[in-house]
Amino acid sequence: MSVYRLQSAYLPQGWTRDVLVTVSAGMISAVEPDAPQPQAPHTAAIEHIEGVVVPGMPNAHSHAFQRAMAGNAEFRMTARDSFWTWRQAMYALANRIEPEDLQIVATQLFVEMLKAGYTSVAEFHYLHRPRGTAQYSGSNPLWDAIDGAARAAGIGLTLLPTLYQSSDFGGQPLKPEQARFFLDTDEFLRAIEARIGAARGAGGIRGRTGAAFHSLRAVPLEHLRRAALALRSIDAGMPVHIHVAEQMLEVQACDRATGRRPIELLLDQGLLTPHWCVVHATHATAEELNGIAAAGAVVCVSISTEANLGDGSFEAERFLRMDGKLCVGSDSQSTVSPAEELRWLEYQQRLRKRRRGVLADRNESHVGTRLWRDAALHGAQALGQPVGRIAVGCRADWLVLDASHPAMAGAADDAALDRLLFAGADRAIRDVMVAGDWVIKDHRHAADERLRADFSRVMRDLRTD
Repeated sequence: MSVYRLQSAYLPQGWTRDVLVTVSAGMISAVEPDAPQPQAPHTAAIEHIEGVVVPGMPNAHSHAFQRAMAGNAEFRMTARDSFWTWRQAMYALANRIEPEDLQIVATQLFVEMLKAGYTSVAEFHYLHRPRGTAQYSGSNPLWDAIDGAARAAGIGLTLLPTLYQSSDFGGQPLKPEQARFFLDTDEFLRAIEARIGAARGAGGIRGRTGAAFHSLRAVPLEHLRRAALALRSIDAGMPVHIHVAEQMLEVQACDRATGRRPIELLLDQGLLTPHWCVVHATHATAEELNGIAAAGAVVCVSISTEANLGDGSFEAERFLRMDGKLCVGSDSQSTVSPAEELRWLEYQQRLRKRRRGVLADRNESHVGTRLWRDAALHGAQALGQPVGRIAVGCRADWLVLDASHPAMAGAADDAALDRLLFAGADRAIRDVMVAGDWVIKDHRHAADERLRADFSRVMRDLRTD
């Protein structure tokens, strides 16, 4: 058991000073706001945390292997470059990377996430088959690489093994470059069940197993429905994620093939529940957004990736007015920063509406506070993990902002998250705790030096000139 005295902290009830927090086996077991100063000899048993403490952010959507191509596809190949041309570069990387490479790349990425304020991650993982083998089960080295990276970095992990079976609507066969992604539906279900069974025996509070469907074009509807219902019987509270309506070509192709738009198709099937996370929903109608909100499902946006790929912009203000639940993720790793994702979530709306403070609400006038609070809470829902708040029963995942950093200079407590999003105070993230362990101290991770050499070597090996 450890006891911490937080100088200033954001709790569910708001900003509070002099907070005593007790952490037992990585979980918060007691929170005492406005606690009196302890008397000796008890002071020695309390760790005093100077600065501003805020909940760590769950990263609700990540493809770790794509960290190895960040910045490497920023040149024009044709006058009509798009998501679909970028995808060819992604496939090329996916078919070169080996489990050992993946573990190093993912460890580097997860350390970067921790330093940026992400304390847990949902890894939407569709690399299943090592080259030249037919392995795909819970002992799959490509899955093990992600697990090993999360342990090495110290980040919380929800692994989402992803069903991927077809290249387009109508069950079109996979292309050769997609072969490593394939899982038969029964293989998929058996592997997830085996993984969950193994995790029960191993224990641990940092990990969770969920599942994902790559998209409606990649999973025929009858297979998706059967697998979704079977997953409920394996774990009724399992997090389930899906890419949907990211690109207009996808929406149009779905409409041609089925007579329905992708989100309409999901809603028709009655599959969406509060355990589902719909990723992107960039091209959703008002009726579709209302359907997602009514189902209690979460939408995850990744503004940096959606901008990088030219996808379009999500109608955040409309969705939030429907009491929709919104969280963020780093997706293709073009940016690994929750503050930047949330800043541009607001800035997109300012540009659309030509006014400021668009995503504040009547109960929280500070845009930074509202966005960080809600994204952390709904990100926790998307990951199926007890995180996102500094509260009893939650895992001890938090960030410490250095109040003496220039980006925080003169900030009142209630402006701290505004500074984090809009004044560069992500550079003030000094220390990071996950499950009661300090994984970042004074901006550094224990693996920094070793990772630098390993990551550089792997990146050189993966280059194609």
